[in-house]
Amino acid sequence: MTVMAERTSSQMSVAEFERIAEFAARESEAVRFEFIDGRIGVKKVTNGNHGAIIMWLIRQCMQARPELDLNPTQGLKVEAYRRGRARPDGVLAPVAHFAGQGDWADTHGVLMAVEITSYDSDTHNRDRVEKPRAYAEAGIPVYLLIDRDNLSILVHSDPDLEDGYRDIHVVRLGGKVTLPDPVSIELDTEDLKQYVD
Repeated sequence: MTVMAERTSSQMSVAEFERIAEFAARESEAVRFEFIDGRIGVKKVTNGNHGAIIMWLIRQCMQARPELDLNPTQGLKVEAYRRGRARPDGVLAPVAHFAGQGDWADTHGVLMAVEITSYDSDTHNRDRVEKPRAYAEAGIPVYLLIDRDNLSILVHSDPDLEDGYRDIHVVRLGGKVTLPDPVSIELDTEDLKQYVD
């Protein structure tokens, strides 16, 4: 579950957010923090099916493109001017791309960000509205959303800094989907149907 704190007139700085997120990470592994559109998001650690989906996707990416890593823990500096901080469910980049970059890496060189919807009240706003806009503003070429609520796979591509992603391709869960360049991976999502609960 994600809880978003509304913006106030004295908005928190990115440095203040990073200190809070670092402290929380030391104290508990039960939540992850994000800072998008000037709001703090508290993201609960995922359930088994959520984790099974990301592990399935890691295997698919490794088989198709062994020169790439799908990192399920890397935080990113997102939004225009890198004023936001996101923790995608997966970040596709060249092997060892994030070495030495710390908790919040720049998005230069990232090929794809991945999110898997959670069964909470904020998933629509977070995964379908805020994250696509933030990832497009950061110039990430592909955003893959595995939408368990709507039993679909959404492939966002052709990012625009002002308008978000200009191309969104939707496939029913269980179908085949091609992730466009620079990812260039075809996925048969039939196996994912067992993890939608």
